[in-house]
Amino acid sequence: MDFADEHLIPLVDEGLGNSAYLVDLGDGRALAMDAGRDLRALRAAAERRDLTVAFAADTHLHADFLSGAVQLGHDDGATVLASAAGHRTFPHTPLADGDEVDLGGLALRALATPGHTDEHLSFLLLDGAAELGVFTGGSLIVNSAARPDLLGPERTDELARAQYRSLRRLAALPDHLPVWPTHGAGSFCSAPSGSARTTTIGAQKQSNPLLAAPGEDAFVTELLAGLGSYPAYFARLGELNRTGPRVLDGTPPLPPLDAAQVGRLLADGGQVVDVRPAVDYAAGHIPGALSIPLRGQFASWLGWLLPDTTPLAFVTGDGQDLDELVWQAHKIGYERLAGRLAGGMRAWREAEGQVAATEFVTAEQAGRRPYLDVRQESEFTAGHVPGATHIELGSLAALAADAPQGALIACGHGERAMTAASILERAGHTGLAVLQGGPDDYAAAQGERLAEGA
Repeated sequence: MDFADEHLIPLVDEGLGNSAYLVDLGDGRALAMDAGRDLRALRAAAERRDLTVAFAADTHLHADFLSGAVQLGHDDGATVLASAAGHRTFPHTPLADGDEVDLGGLALRALATPGHTDEHLSFLLLDGAAELGVFTGGSLIVNSAARPDLLGPERTDELARAQYRSLRRLAALPDHLPVWPTHGAGSFCSAPSGSARTTTIGAQKQSNPLLAAPGEDAFVTELLAGLGSYPAYFARLGELNRTGPRVLDGTPPLPPLDAAQVGRLLADGGQVVDVRPAVDYAAGHIPGALSIPLRGQFASWLGWLLPDTTPLAFVTGDGQDLDELVWQAHKIGYERLAGRLAGGMRAWREAEGQVAATEFVTAEQAGRRPYLDVRQESEFTAGHVPGATHIELGSLAALAADAPQGALIACGHGERAMTAASILERAGHTGLAVLQGGPDDYAAAQGERLAEGA
């Protein structure tokens, strides 16, 4: 049994496409690497092994989630390890290239690997002189590297070239060495294909197209060509992670609100977010509510579509996990949660009366109408309905006037399309329908073939 099998516990956030790691140090203590603010899975893993988190390390100032390191320092007395170049304002051990930290038998060696961010470190895990693996954060990831554009377009080329040098530095490590990245498939910080979340140096030298690039310019071209759009909240979280998230005392509450309180919140500029499944939202919802079904990707779309300064009330369905809702919001810094509508839509109907509905149709029921595709650019390019209008969901609010009237809105299954419909309804569009399914279903029903390319 190798070290990872016995001592490394990956903790995957499928919604964000990221991995944190809990390392059993063998003496009742543990190292947490790139832990997020939602520490429920980490705490459960530590409890199963009767571990105390003694160290919490961050490879970089994360843009897609708030770090849990400050909370671990507060709750567990963990020593926080992070780059000195990050200028964090909370207590931590600042590290520079080549610095080593004694973990009590094992050690961590910091490797400067800028590119995804300025201050990015990778961490080489050592047992004496033996190299056990390397935590690469957003530097070398499975078959790719994380995006270099988080600090704005004026820095993108510079950081892409830094990423070139960092990947080659990591590629010089032994071929057998395990690579434990943070970002993976599903992360808006990267665009790798496949489901693997860990790899080895040798495997990446064989399969990573960025390491096959013949030179720096070719590497930069390859890396930038793979960039997609990213959620608006990415621009805020780096600074919040530099100053440190607010320490929380357990799961934050989500108080019950009556219909009158929800109505007043709307009138005062707040926002109602309906987290029920798309089919329930379609059947009846509060006029003006934003549909974001509660699933793994909830946090990304909440952060993409709403500012963190807006008070939020939620419409939930029977059996939905309120703790999950609260933690998904808090892990990206959304703390102005006014509460949830007590009694759900039944209470709203009885008290307020006004209810809107959205047509939710199968491909066979859709008929012929303008087709609006709200998927990401890469999805659209891979295959779309001929003649479709394409506007990514994250851009739709700003481009609502460009959306066709009376459109059939589609994504891959229907969840994002229902969100899009709620945005367009708020912008004054009428006669909309949402497709239950995706372009393959629609094309088959219409006897068409999907088109490829932009």
